[in-house]
Amino acid sequence: MTIWIPSLTERRGPLYSVIADALEDDVRMGRLRGGERLPTHRDLAHHLKVTVGTITRAYAEAERRGLVVGEVGRGTYVLGQSEDAGAAGFSIPERDEPDVVDLSLNHPAEGENRAALGAVLSAMARDASSAALLRYQPAAGMPRHRIAAAAWLTRNGLPAVGDDVIICNGVQHGMTVALAALCRPGDTILTEDTTYPGIKSLAGFFHIKLKGVALDEEGLRPDALEVACRSGAGKVLYCMPSYHNPTSAVMSEARRHEIAAVVRRHGVLVVEDDVYGFLSQERPPPLADLLPGQTFYLASASKCMAPGLRVGFIRAPKEMTLNVAGAVRTTGWMASPISAEIMSRWVEDGTADRLADWHRREARARQGIVQRVFQGLRYDATPGSYHIWLSLPPPWNAGDFALEARARGVAVIPADMFAVGQTRPPHAVRICLGPPRDRQHLEAGLRVLADLVAEPPSPQLFVM
Repeated sequence: MTIWIPSLTERRGPLYSVIADALEDDVRMGRLRGGERLPTHRDLAHHLKVTVGTITRAYAEAERRGLVVGEVGRGTYVLGQSEDAGAAGFSIPERDEPDVVDLSLNHPAEGENRAALGAVLSAMARDASSAALLRYQPAAGMPRHRIAAAAWLTRNGLPAVGDDVIICNGVQHGMTVALAALCRPGDTILTEDTTYPGIKSLAGFFHIKLKGVALDEEGLRPDALEVACRSGAGKVLYCMPSYHNPTSAVMSEARRHEIAAVVRRHGVLVVEDDVYGFLSQERPPPLADLLPGQTFYLASASKCMAPGLRVGFIRAPKEMTLNVAGAVRTTGWMASPISAEIMSRWVEDGTADRLADWHRREARARQGIVQRVFQGLRYDATPGSYHIWLSLPPPWNAGDFALEARARGVAVIPADMFAVGQTRPPHAVRICLGPPRDRQHLEAGLRVLADLVAEPPSPQLFVM
């Protein structure tokens, strides 16, 4: 737990708002980092000599601003300052931190995309038709870009044509658009009880509730989903059937059919996040293939081509296409035509396939390092995934382990950040294999973690 005592001097306004302002300043200045747990309401009230109610209002205001997330029984955690609104809890530093091995941000390794970028930009500069990319475009995207996106989805397991696909600014924007089209304040969304924190951030933004549904080694459990649907808990399900974040689980084809049967029986609409699906060419078909009239399917170029290429793909039920395009217009007018042009040219000339193949090979090579360094440790890792889920032995808890790892120069994310409705999240951390610039740095970071797991927690971690 972070010993955070804000400075309230020379600040004006209601006390709860002043405390929230101080918290916002400390996040922006880097004095508070994503994933850190804040003092309890009672402890901070004692230090500041204010009422517990004032701290409750201050934390609520901070959560409204997207600075923190809190759940009863678990505490309040800093979401961090991020250039990506979906990276809840994952602070993207303004400059490189050479002394830190970052295993916290789930982005792919740097591969061959730098050379490919130079080539495509040169080609675009020579092409007179590129002038059209500087103009406003239809909210759903330029027809040529939609055709290229549909070709990419088809090659990766979901048959599509250009009219099926809407271009957006990455999967997080796609999630925003889908929820804007499907939900109203006060609604409840079903999701895995351990899930990508971007959906938690959006739930706060849209003032909607989340209900966690239990997982097993294949991901979402059909029996738990059946119970949630029968209770009327929610009519929208957000899930990741392939390379689930953070556990890396991949649903079998049989499991997908079971989930589809429950969804079909209860008329639930599905937001399927398939951003990592490209990592396997042998995975089962997406839920969108089984439930085309009930599924908002999301994928992007970010993981398979380049994180900075903010191009996402939405395939929605046909009757909802206009609504989705309207939500894109409202939340950003259109996706960047220049980024979409790069994606399209890479799909057309085969560069996208080469980049995706490189990532499949690199992810497997990096998992080989995990197998060697983490021999004897308990962790979940589907072959080909760029992230793993490390279970911690007692007496470690996830938050303390992440803090101690950070003190030793390795950044990971504790299970609390992924939990939905759990009073006791698992003692686990997510480890991302892509960020280290090479395999040697990855191995160095993993060895620090392996050594740390073998040690008892430092007594200082239990002192407030």
